Amino acid sequence: MNKKVKWGIIIFIGAGLIGGGIYSQLPKENKELAAADKVMSTNRNNKRILNVNAKIIKPQLLKDEIKISGSLLPDEEVDLSFETSGKIIEINFEEGSQVKKGQLLAKVNDRPLQAQLQRLVAQLKLAEDRVFRQNALLERDAVSKEAYEQVKTELATLNADIDLIEANIAQTELRAPFDGVIGLRQVSVGTYASPTTIVAKLTKISPLKVEFSVPERYANDVKIGAGVNFGLEGKLETFHAKVYARESRMDQNTHTLTLRALYPNANGYVMPGRYADIRLSKNEIQDALAVPSEAIVPEMGKDKIFLYKSGKAQPVEIQTGIRTEAETQVLQGLQEGDTIIISGTLQLRTGLPVTLDNIY
Repeated sequence: MNKKVKWGIIIFIGAGLIGGGIYSQLPKENKELAAADKVMSTNRNNKRILNVNAKIIKPQLLKDEIKISGSLLPDEEVDLSFETSGKIIEINFEEGSQVKKGQLLAKVNDRPLQAQLQRLVAQLKLAEDRVFRQNALLERDAVSKEAYEQVKTELATLNADIDLIEANIAQTELRAPFDGVIGLRQVSVGTYASPTTIVAKLTKISPLKVEFSVPERYANDVKIGAGVNFGLEGKLETFHAKVYARESRMDQNTHTLTLRALYPNANGYVMPGRYADIRLSKNEIQDALAVPSEAIVPEMGKDKIFLYKSGKAQPVEIQTGIRTEAETQVLQGLQEGDTIIISGTLQLRTGLPVTLDNIY
């Protein structure tokens, strides 16, 4: 009995295997067919479609710029002080205000000098009359020429003394040497001032000087009259200046050339003393074909990019020109209207199916 049961089980299992094989060859329902096709498509050559971004190539303005740091300097600046010593008796300016050239800003005591001036001026009329009388007598030969020359010399000496006193009085006055903004005063009325005493700082802020240095390899690229764009921290505007002067030689330690540009600053909006982020234009190309730098794939010493053609990625070798921070000029290999792939470049292969997510 046991042998019969064992052989029965074996026959039943074999029949089941044969029947399953026959069933797998029979027509299936739609759900089964769809599931089978999905498995087949997943495993067929292990291919997938890559989603990428693309850009249509159009002619554009391309600027070759040098980015460096610089500083803003006042056009003129001076520490104001008296030319003579004395007690300050007047301060005629408000701190932080605009002043004009020649404006009286402060004064030290000049009363002794004024007294001397009055004494000399009082003598002047008498001396002039003496010269007039001596000249009349000389014409009638009533006086010697030596006598006439003596009174004439006395008049000239008197005038020279008056000029000297007036010059000394002028030194007691502190006047603005140019238009500008006067800073905080460092003295008060009653302070005894000397030529070393700083009264205040006067700064001319219109225009401003933009000072910067370029590496020696760019020294010959920056000419007098070249445009300079710069930005300031905390400000969205771009400011425009023009190079007006170059240093006469390279800095021996840094191997850089120092240049200065002029920014009008007509309304005094920008203050001197700030750092400036300078973009110095070396070259401008009006109708350049340029691509984002990340779209370029270097390979075996050559540069290539991938074009989008009929749903697939196709590589093309290019020759590049100038490079900016974000873009590279293409001299050969591209034409206007080409669609280049700008993302997923490391995963691209020749003929790889791709789908465009965004086109710029």
